[in-house]
Amino acid sequence: MSNEATLHQEIHTHHHDHAHHDHDHGHDDHGHHEHKQHFISKYVFSMDHKIISRQFLITGIFWAIAGGLMSVFFRLQLGFPEDTFPILEKFLGDWARGGKMDPEMYYGLVTIHGTVLVFFVLTGGLSGTFSNLLIPLQIGARDMASPFLNMLSYWFFAGASVIMFSSLFINTGPASGGWTTYPPLSALKEASMGSGLGMDLWLVSMALFIVSSLLGGLNYIVTILNMRTKGMSMTRMPLTIWAFLFTAILGVLSFPVLLSAAVLLLFDRHAGTSFYLSEIYIAGKALPNVGGSAILYQHLFWFLGHPEVYIIMLPAMGMASEILATHSRKPIFGYMAMILSMIGITVLAFLVWAHHMFVTGMSPILGGVFVLLTLLIAIPSAVKVFNWLTTIWKGNIRFTVPMLFALGFVSLFISGGLTGLFLGNSALDIHLHDTYFVIAHFHIVMGISAFFGMFAGIYHWFPKMYGRFMNNTMGYIHFFITFIGSYVIFWPMHYEGVAGMPRRYYDYSSWESFKQFAELNQMISVAAIIVFFAQLLFVFNYFVSIWKGKKVTDPNPWKANTLEWTTPINAGHGNWDGEIPEVHRWAYDYKDNGEGGDFIPQNVPLKDDEKAH
Repeated sequence: MSNEATLHQEIHTHHHDHAHHDHDHGHDDHGHHEHKQHFISKYVFSMDHKIISRQFLITGIFWAIAGGLMSVFFRLQLGFPEDTFPILEKFLGDWARGGKMDPEMYYGLVTIHGTVLVFFVLTGGLSGTFSNLLIPLQIGARDMASPFLNMLSYWFFAGASVIMFSSLFINTGPASGGWTTYPPLSALKEASMGSGLGMDLWLVSMALFIVSSLLGGLNYIVTILNMRTKGMSMTRMPLTIWAFLFTAILGVLSFPVLLSAAVLLLFDRHAGTSFYLSEIYIAGKALPNVGGSAILYQHLFWFLGHPEVYIIMLPAMGMASEILATHSRKPIFGYMAMILSMIGITVLAFLVWAHHMFVTGMSPILGGVFVLLTLLIAIPSAVKVFNWLTTIWKGNIRFTVPMLFALGFVSLFISGGLTGLFLGNSALDIHLHDTYFVIAHFHIVMGISAFFGMFAGIYHWFPKMYGRFMNNTMGYIHFFITFIGSYVIFWPMHYEGVAGMPRRYYDYSSWESFKQFAELNQMISVAAIIVFFAQLLFVFNYFVSIWKGKKVTDPNPWKANTLEWTTPINAGHGNWDGEIPEVHRWAYDYKDNGEGGDFIPQNVPLKDDEKAH
């Protein structure tokens, strides 16, 4: 078997004395050899994709808590602008003297909150965790194409994290130009405190993060294209793997553009160039920069920024498809339509970036083109929603925790996606741009719904990661508080946005027109705090379950068809003992198997009367 040749150095060094026995007996004697590995080589500088996926997830959880806590801090300011909160001083020190947050710090928190949740949690945490965990397991490979680059991709991510986190502790505070860091605010050190060292750290951190994404993405693509087991044709792959493939392609093609934007911005800041600066006066003095364009930066940023939305959404879509089919005991509806809609989303994702820029003074004709392409992307999204609903229609649904989160994902994707039709229309967007309507739209559709896809994946594949289950009761509590709370937080913001309430402002209480929303803002802030505490319950559940959770006894606890459930419960590096299973059918054979079961795994040979899928 060709994949057998890709058993890695690490396995050879520890198992060279019995590698050849493996094929004859297929017995598990990896266990006592694994122990010779040092803790550091096994868990820190690991090349096993399963360990690397846990490293990504735990780093992502750290960032999700940090980013969520920041939003709690600035929601306190927005909901209760008159009050002081001594607890803020404990966390923010001099930035919140007497319990009142400094306006500079407010912008810093908003910036870092957006940056870490979009990139470090929903890109690094989501793709890094599940692409690493599932690609080799679901296509039948021993590991990634290059385990060494895979390890590097995590350590670049960790390095980026350290630099981003350290920017919170410097005198002038973190970057504070918004998570998009538009120039000239971000290009001129004297523009604000957060435009100083904090901005440089932000740019360096993002550059390292992009290197990590590229190393990971290339690895995922090569692994999926080259390392599938015998019989695993492209059209037999689970939809999760298709989703990870398109996610990686999007990342490899669009992240370098953001890297160039960041590098040019560093040049403008330190090398006296004028890529983004032109004819700017500071305190009555003209700067020497001429000929640059701040709009150029927006084009470069959003050329990544819009595919980024789908880099976040596609893995969640793939996992939701897998989980909905498994827990409603039905084949996925319209498998080929699902793949084609993902291809449509991947292509269109590159053609819609300037819908973020309808108010930058671009030609209305060009605007019209972007309106058309933006509204077109609703079609593949609608196909997916229709297919999810028809998958669960008349299914034998099991309301497990992963299933609830997958259903929550679909609900939030629909309600968040519909408001995208408003914003995609340039005529409407001119009124709604940079208001709370935009915040409501993208938080529901790519923030919360992607988190629901991620939670569904964590609860569903936790038994595969750790050989134990997470606590069910805590899972249900986590789901209901988060689901109801998310709507309570973000639904009212649509009404504030339609009334014209602008985003990113520190204090609305001095405006007559927005005073009417004071109680609404308080309710949103209280809901945000409750939802944040529900996430702490999840984190507690996650870490305690690693050691104390109910042990998995059946290698296939959910009765699923995909290959990852054919490995031993606690698989060693190499995933399968003995031969890798051969694939005979597609991943969604949920039907009567003649033995009282309702599923037929992919590695079960076809019966005489069966047609291959």
